[in-house]
Amino acid sequence: MCPNRVEELESRVQELEASVEGLTDELVECKVRIRELENAVDEDIGFGSEDAESGDDIETAEPSVGAETIDGETGEPFGAAESPAETEAEATKTEGADSENNTDDSDSDIIIA
Repeated sequence: MCPNRVEELESRVQELEASVEGLTDELVECKVRIRELENAVDEDIGFGSEDAESGDDIETAEPSVGAETIDGETGEPFGAAESPAETEAEATKTEGADSENNTDDSDSDIIIA
């Protein structure tokens, strides 16, 4: 193989790795947003308040800390591919989104996506 071809292939690999990282981040953000929307819908329907009032030990959709769930698409433990920095960044994004959602909910019943 000529050196130019090797450089082209290495460049292409780097581009593909960057694309995979970007898509993975986007997928994680989408999953977080879907989870937030599901929780909001559950609260609107009344699932959240009934469980809290009845005191039943019903498992929620969210795993407890340290619990290991299986990602339906890959079969890997959920979050296994995420680094601690990605997890921390996701938590920060979630906190920011929660504060925005709190102000929107108090103004009206219309959810702005």
